[in-house]
Amino acid sequence: MSAKAATVGKRPQNISDEEWQVRVDLAAAYRLVAHFGWDDLIFTHLSARVPGGDHHFLINPYGLMFHEITASSLVKIDQEGTIVEDNGYSVNPAGFTIHSAIHMAREDAGCVMHLHNHAGTAVSAQKCGLLPITQTGMLVYNRIAYHEYEGVALNLDERERIVRDMGDKDIMILRNHGTLTIGKSVPEAFTLMYFLENACEKQIRAQAAGELYFPPQEAIDTTREQSEAGLTQVAPLIWPGLIRTLDAKDPTYKT
Repeated sequence: MSAKAATVGKRPQNISDEEWQVRVDLAAAYRLVAHFGWDDLIFTHLSARVPGGDHHFLINPYGLMFHEITASSLVKIDQEGTIVEDNGYSVNPAGFTIHSAIHMAREDAGCVMHLHNHAGTAVSAQKCGLLPITQTGMLVYNRIAYHEYEGVALNLDERERIVRDMGDKDIMILRNHGTLTIGKSVPEAFTLMYFLENACEKQIRAQAAGELYFPPQEAIDTTREQSEAGLTQVAPLIWPGLIRTLDAKDPTYKT
């Protein structure tokens, strides 16, 4: 199918209520990435695990802009990258490499978000990585893993190194490339990405403004403990407001 324009479809009858809700949430996340200006044309990817035991997940149709993506246009693929329910769209091979690695290795990876946003990519190219110089930065600082750049992610052998470097973290900075977050749900992954990108943007601005001031280590440690206790728990409070924002702007992501 040509991807010159988004296809606004209806919910297929064979999709369960549980899968449809994941589709709506993931389509909303794509629209929100566009809303916040984090998109990169048709590139980068957000994926979500399809409920059930078939080890399928949803990813963006390659060729659609993020503001065009709808619940019905998302493509369902298996762990080998094979499209299991053809809706006329293809997928980006690089998206399959990165996302399948994490979905296959982490049962808690209900959603994986990967971006090339300016601030996050700028920090990924800094030797120091993300610094604990703002409250936002301290909230995510100890949750971050790093993965060295190996070229465009087309080599399936890279999957084992992504998994190794990710370990048990839920945030990754892909060196010289971009950012990535894992959540048990779409709202969790989006919340982590918001905090991460916010921290990266503040770091770049602070570095441009002058000499950096680092807080006491005790304060950094306290903020880490507070983050572990509740950072992802705010997702259910944040997500409904984001959905209202989308609904007021353009509710077609739900179709």
